Amino acid sequence: MKFFIDTANLAHIKDANDLGILDGVTTNPSLMAKEGIKGNDAILNHYKTICELVDGDISAEVLSVTFDEMVAEGKILAAIHPNIVVKIPMTKDGIKAIKWFSDNGIRTNCTLVFSAGQAILAAKAGATYLSPFIGRLDDTNWDGVDLIAQIANIYAIQGFETQILAASIRNPLHIVKCAEAGADVCTCPLSSILGLLKHPLTDIGLAQFIEDAKKM
Repeated sequence: MKFFIDTANLAHIKDANDLGILDGVTTNPSLMAKEGIKGNDAILNHYKTICELVDGDISAEVLSVTFDEMVAEGKILAAIHPNIVVKIPMTKDGIKAIKWFSDNGIRTNCTLVFSAGQAILAAKAGATYLSPFIGRLDDTNWDGVDLIAQIANIYAIQGFETQILAASIRNPLHIVKCAEAGADVCTCPLSSILGLLKHPLTDIGLAQFIEDAKKM
């Protein structure tokens, strides 16, 4: 399973990349705004900086809602760097745009996915990645990880090549569960990635080793 970090914070991206396990980055307008990045030029420059930091796929999200506008904006995003993947919302126009991009050699990430039916449409349109938002599903009392497993099963049966990118990760357990359910990629905040490192028995064992080493 690939690890992407879901942020627009350059310090967090660098920290994750320094671990040596980072495969890519996802971000969105909300995360850009959180970092105070406003205006089209600033956003495009920020994507360029991220591409220079990480050697992996970088999802850059369109802000448009109509087919023609998505295509026009997606072309601009894709031209930033070869590693850019154009992030498209799961809508009627979004599916049309994904198909257009697929036919024209531009990779896409279909975002805001909440059902297996949506996942089928995105795969049929040729999406490179599919982003089910499992944390937001959990918030509505549905099990987001179950959706990952359902989509993985459908894709395996049908031979779809779209990669399942588990998004809206809230904690380290989500990451483990998504790996078990068959996700190809997991995108999450730095805190969730670092949370995988932690276990009380590791801390106890290390402290004991250090104490024993002092006696040698």
